[in-house]
Amino acid sequence: MELALHLMLLPGIILVFIFSYVPMSGIIIAFQKFIPSKGMFGNQLWIGLDNFRFVLTLPGFTRSVINTVIIAFFKIILGMIVPVLFAILLNEMAQKWLKRIIQTIIYMPYFLSWVVLGGIFIDILSPASGIVNNFLSLFGVEPVFFLGSNRYFRPTLILTHIWKEFGYGTIVYLAAITGIDPALYEASIIDGANRMQQTIHITLAGLRMTIVLMAVLSLGNVLNAGFDQVYNLYSPIVYETGDIIDTFVYRLGLLDAQYGAATAVGLFKSMVSFVFISISYFAAYKFADYRIF
Repeated sequence: MELALHLMLLPGIILVFIFSYVPMSGIIIAFQKFIPSKGMFGNQLWIGLDNFRFVLTLPGFTRSVINTVIIAFFKIILGMIVPVLFAILLNEMAQKWLKRIIQTIIYMPYFLSWVVLGGIFIDILSPASGIVNNFLSLFGVEPVFFLGSNRYFRPTLILTHIWKEFGYGTIVYLAAITGIDPALYEASIIDGANRMQQTIHITLAGLRMTIVLMAVLSLGNVLNAGFDQVYNLYSPIVYETGDIIDTFVYRLGLLDAQYGAATAVGLFKSMVSFVFISISYFAAYKFADYRIF
């Protein structure tokens, strides 16, 4: 029986090995003056850390790092707060049929790609014909170029991301709430606790480990601000506040053919993410007694 269960894991292990571990051999490009015609393991010129030094001199690199951290930070924080609050509100609903309908509606955007949603939001937020600006004009507000203004682009990215993703988190937290012992609520009622006190001392307490788990998993993405979303919504006008590491690497590596420099940036990003993951696991173990095994 154990052998059969391990064999069931084999396809997943093979896929992870092929798509996650084999590509790691490409890290060596970060230390080469890479010439594609010679191949990755050909007679390449080794230049040590020159690619890293070159990247640090590029004017857009520091800007992209700052933008990535700011956007990812707010996505992570709001990505935990909003689903928890919405899960608690849904759990308090008495009408089960309405609760199921709302769950389905908020979960649907999670399955749509940013290629589709990008086109939808470009139309909705258009300053000329978008429904949002048409609505604002009813109150005498001047048209706002949400996707072409450095003032509004970051908040637009963050809010649209939360709108798309919070349905998944809500389902996770609702499932965790169902695992809380109902006897705790009954005992609190006998002790005279109101709904707010039950939410704070029972529901949130019961969700503590799930919240810690989701936070630990999220911290590894502190330098992932969402390439697919940003790429489909940004333009050179908003590079100042919207250009992130992934889009910077895309232009540097695929458009400018600076393969070594682009790999160096990717390696830097992976190292920073590894540090944050390690810190998050340590903090989770230290303050919440969370273990990964």
